[in-house]
This record gives sequence, C-alpha cells and structure tokens, in this order.
Amino acid sequence: MKVRHAARVAALQALFEVDCADHVPGVVLARRLEEADLPEVGAEFARDLVEGVQGYREDLDNYIARYAPEWPVGQIAIIDRNILRIAIYEIIFSNDTPTKVAINEAVELAKEFGSDSSGRFVNGVLGSLVAKESPSSRR
Repeated sequence: MKVRHAARVAALQALFEVDCADHVPGVVLARRLEEADLPEVGAEFARDLVEGVQGYREDLDNYIARYAPEWPVGQIAIIDRNILRIAIYEIIFSNDTPTKVAINEAVELAKEFGSDSSGRFVNGVLGSLVAKESPSSRR
C-alpha cells in the first residue's frame, strides 16, 4: 500500500472514530498512526488531513450539504461522510493533492470501506463539487 493511501486510511479510521464516538482526535490519531507504522512523511500527511478536516468541519459539511442536497449530512453513512470530508478538504482547502487524485483516492476508500453504492455516491458528490466550484475558491 502506498504511503499516502495508507495515511488516508489512518486518517479516515481516526475521523470515523471521532465522529462516531466523540473521542479526542489527537489521541485517536496517535493510536492509528502507531498501528499503521507509517514513515514520518505519511504520519505528517495523516495529521494534516485529520487536523484540516477538524478545523474546516463546518465548511466541509456545508459543501456536502450543497452537493448532496437529498441527503442531510447527519444521515449520510459515517464512513461516506468522512471520506467526503477528507476529499473536499484536499480539493478546496489544501493545495497538496491534485483534484483528480483526491477524487480517485476517495472513490477507492469508499469501495474499500463503504457499502456497495458508496463509490458511486462519493464520486457523484465530488464530481458535482468540482464542476461547480471555480479554481478561485481554492485556498
């Protein structure tokens, strides 16, 4: 497994636990990083994802609500919601990952950890977001 993919998996697992059980993000992530045995560059990327998602959570959820209007954010499967948060953070708020890569990784995570329809759902939401958001909205 590539380092950045493994880092995304660790971040997703941590964010899932935080969202599901309201545990402390830093503690949860530290445990996940220990289990993942990532090199420092991967651990740093996972930390950036978790801190970024936590820091922009309200904004990320607003994007999800805008581009998945049929689904109240609180009713989206926890795994799908956090995959979307990670991908939208990477696409809108971080300049570290090309948009296409963020979408592909999100779809892969959805196929790996979500339901049978998660990959299509995540791809649809992110496709709509990318089609409507101008490059000037990237920060």
